[in-house]
Amino acid sequence: MIYFNAFLFAGFVCLLGQIILDNTKLTPGHITSSFVVIGSFLDIFDIYDKIVLWAGGGALVPITSFGHLLIHGAMDTINNFGVIGLFTGMFDLTSAGIVSAIIFSFVFGLIFKARD
Repeated sequence: MIYFNAFLFAGFVCLLGQIILDNTKLTPGHITSSFVVIGSFLDIFDIYDKIVLWAGGGALVPITSFGHLLIHGAMDTINNFGVIGLFTGMFDLTSAGIVSAIIFSFVFGLIFKARD
């Protein structure tokens, strides 16, 4: 059942993004940023953790999970380190994804030529 729930949640996020993309003049960058912010707000109100328990990996894969991880890491470390923990905690859980994006962007930038 967890696989079905994961499919439903991830599919819903993709469906929602496609509907927004098709019916508005928002760019994919705007939609991606909006989903990160939505994931952050859902984590602030402890809703995203309940979604993760229900959907499992399906809730950890979409872009909403990145916002969830940013806020979740910040909230965990702010109690221990104060305001400094707010900024450093954001990168504790997301550092692997950020570093991977930088490395892959660099490598693909060397391999492929950008169009005008």
